[in-house]
Amino acid sequence: MTTFVDRVELHVAAGNGGHGCASVHREKFKPLGGPDGGNGGRGGDVVLVVDQSVTTLLDYHHSPHRKATNGKPGEGGNRSGKDGQDLILPVPDGTVVLDGNGEVLADLVGHGTTYVAADGGRGGLGNAALASARRKAPGFALLGEPGRAGDIVLELKTVADVALVGYPSAGKSSLISVLSAAKPKIADYPFTTLVPNLGVVTAGSTVYTVADVPGLIPGASQGRGLGLEFLRHVERCSVLVHVLDTATLESDRDPVSDLDVIEEELRQYGGLDDRPRIVVLNKTDIPDGKDLAEMIRPDLEERGYRVFEVSAVAHLGLKELSFALAEIVAKARAARPQEEATRIVIRPKAVDDAGFTVTREDEGLFRVRGDKPERWVRQTDFNNDEAVGYLADRLNRLGVEEELMKAGARAGDGVAIGPEDDAVVFDWEPTLMAGAEMLGRRGEDHRFEAPRPAAQRRRDRDAERDEAQQEFDGFEPF
Repeated sequence: MTTFVDRVELHVAAGNGGHGCASVHREKFKPLGGPDGGNGGRGGDVVLVVDQSVTTLLDYHHSPHRKATNGKPGEGGNRSGKDGQDLILPVPDGTVVLDGNGEVLADLVGHGTTYVAADGGRGGLGNAALASARRKAPGFALLGEPGRAGDIVLELKTVADVALVGYPSAGKSSLISVLSAAKPKIADYPFTTLVPNLGVVTAGSTVYTVADVPGLIPGASQGRGLGLEFLRHVERCSVLVHVLDTATLESDRDPVSDLDVIEEELRQYGGLDDRPRIVVLNKTDIPDGKDLAEMIRPDLEERGYRVFEVSAVAHLGLKELSFALAEIVAKARAARPQEEATRIVIRPKAVDDAGFTVTREDEGLFRVRGDKPERWVRQTDFNNDEAVGYLADRLNRLGVEEELMKAGARAGDGVAIGPEDDAVVFDWEPTLMAGAEMLGRRGEDHRFEAPRPAAQRRRDRDAERDEAQQEFDGFEPF
């Protein structure tokens, strides 16, 4: 069984952010020293990194579920939680990242290229960070955000300069074994090669890589044989080399018809019309093969192909072929635009972008969508009235209440914040008092009122005792 895997579905989950801490500093003679709750740590990211030492996606085939660590919660004493550790996933050079719908998310080429497949959740703010002149001692903290999770597809497209294509047993593996130091499995039966083989060739001052693409037969572009699995490996190549068997033992085949069949499969696969072609007539050390090669060579040259007669077994014509390939590869490299430094693309928001939308769905139901409102909802502890009031304040400042009124919302109508499958729904009450006002007027906190003088406290205590005594004296026993 082969250990080469070039397509996997990966389930990735970033770490959750740690919750913020709600704490009040306490020490002798300072019973309420102010809020000192620390922030929660950020959740770890899931990062794909190109590693030249990795050549297959086999590890992810066996272990498709990958999750980064969570951030730690904040603590009292202004101690922030530890950030979660990023999960680094090494992938081969040439890996393409797709979403579940087949849309390309990233094309990872070049050692060290990175892509964040899942972002870690933000850590929640502690009450020390939420304190302000109007809210001196918040009795709540924000929750950490959950990390992003989802499914991605990794596809490996071999990064090579030259692709050898042709029928099974045409001699592609033998040819790559003599052009380079690669040692692929070689036999005289179909589908000997079950994985793309790579070899490095040096011709003069040019060093290039050659890939042996296996399993092309009629119908390969529609899924017959092994071709559909490996046709993607020719997409990055600069030149295609047709390896034709001039000594085939099959009576219904000949090199020209083999070439036409493979070209038709490449045409149906698409995207390869601009690649230069070279035709290699292999096995010319056999007398019948030599005669057939001399017979069909004029016809192939009339079609515009450069034709080389070689023998992988007898090492004939290999030097001329290797230098011809080096010339084409060098021209292709020179024509490529030089790699630019990393660019930062700035996409400013429109001046009328409010950052959220309000839409009316069913009768009496309004849905609010937007990054900020949905993130704030995820950060809110709905078991804490003050936290709910803080959320109401934030939504009001963002303009959500004003937009609901413009959309025709009335008191008692349902408002949903978030997508249909994960939304917070509540009955809307315009100008609803926020939970923070339960502690008194907005911005005030009775816990921070100036303490009463000792003499006043004694007088109040004596008055309470006298009042209790009077009640006792007026009590009539049964």
